[in-house]
Amino acid sequence: MPDYRIRDVADLLGVSDDTARRWTDSGVLPSGKDASGRTVVDGAALAAFAVENAATAATDTTSVARSARNRFAGLVTRVVADGVMAQVEMQCGPHRVVSLMSAEAAAELGLEPGSRATAVVKATTVIVETPDGRS
Repeated sequence: MPDYRIRDVADLLGVSDDTARRWTDSGVLPSGKDASGRTVVDGAALAAFAVENAATAATDTTSVARSARNRFAGLVTRVVADGVMAQVEMQCGPHRVVSLMSAEAAAELGLEPGSRATAVVKATTVIVETPDGRS
């Protein structure tokens, strides 16, 4: 299972380094030390924390109107493989993404709770929303 440094934790959860550090220092987010003495967070613990805190995850507070991009970096939170197919769940900031793929592909990619991955979404329909409610 991979360990993540504070900078990576902050990037994956959409918060500042200071916020991630406060969470580890206070014990809200379990952490340990690597061989060099740096604070690290176990990938499985980070995945569980991301799921538990998805509703309160930081959102973009800029006033820039934009269409969401189709690449979502995040953490694998669950993998259910049953023979030929696998269901892979990811937490990408406040967004939960679910993918169905072959069990073989999930195994080849090494997908397991706590592993880092990027969900690339291709859709035939895309809805664009703006803060003022027009679409």
